[in-house]
Amino acid sequence: MTEPASSLTSNVAPFDAGAPVTAAAFLGPVPALALGDGSVLLVAKGVEKRIAAHADGAVLVAARAGRSLVTGGDDGRVMRIAADGGLEEIAREKGKWIDALATREDGAIAWSAGKEVRARDAKGEIKSFAAPSTARGLAFLPKGYRIAIAHYNGATLWFPNAAAPPDKLEWKGSHLDVAASPDGRFLLTSMQENALHAWRLADKKDLRLAGYPAKTRSLSWSHDGHWLATSGADAAIIWPFKDKEGPMNKAPLECGVRKAKVTSVAFHPNALVLAQGYEDGWLLLCRVPDGAEILVRGQTDKAAAISALAWDESGRRLLFGTAEGEAGLLDMPA
Repeated sequence: MTEPASSLTSNVAPFDAGAPVTAAAFLGPVPALALGDGSVLLVAKGVEKRIAAHADGAVLVAARAGRSLVTGGDDGRVMRIAADGGLEEIAREKGKWIDALATREDGAIAWSAGKEVRARDAKGEIKSFAAPSTARGLAFLPKGYRIAIAHYNGATLWFPNAAAPPDKLEWKGSHLDVAASPDGRFLLTSMQENALHAWRLADKKDLRLAGYPAKTRSLSWSHDGHWLATSGADAAIIWPFKDKEGPMNKAPLECGVRKAKVTSVAFHPNALVLAQGYEDGWLLLCRVPDGAEILVRGQTDKAAAISALAWDESGRRLLFGTAEGEAGLLDMPA
């Protein structure tokens, strides 16, 4: 595609993260990047602070919990990094690495190492659960203290503090990431094959969302919960979830069609605007549902995939990072 007529490239402050970017987040006003060299980079008022969260390995997974970033590494440790750079070890799984991680705003954390899944509530109490196979994805459901676990041949819903047996959702194949709709009606997993799978939790009716040319590894819900944006195609594929049936028998929207695959998506926190990064380093803002586009980042020398995106709470700033360690901060005009 040609460059969109509207551009915000002059509003981007680029910087070098120093290592491949695993995840991005805002800890309050402080931008944070989790990196493949095991460190976390904090950028406060233009001053960079590098925290050695995993000195003996890489950050494999990371997620924001309130005003802190929780990371899991191939050193088997789960760490919490505060906005001021404070570092706390949450757990250590000896001889293993952390496969998946999920957080809540109240400070609750869940992580997995192989089949073992652990949930640590806001008070610090830890409960454990053995998944049927390696737990590849974790997510807290929006209602109650309940965790969705993606694994081979489906997903499991587990109440860590209840005696009730876990609830199983079955579908053959390897399930990777997992996400729950904001209203708690649907659960979705990305799969090893180029597809998503969804279940309506009220009756366990399932739905296969297929047709992707590549794996879908980035999922983002709109602020109103009506849309789910996904990576894995030469456009952002955006599924409708407003109605009772969700996307059943409905076609998705496509936003930002290019001759490059979308690798990362992040919905604006307050508007129907999607940030979408591509495998060649391009970054666009796309408005749903009319598809209007604004360029944030175009052609670069390295042409590395956008690997992480995060909006701040106000939606005025967008943080991004690439698989080659490039990064930038978009400051939206008033």
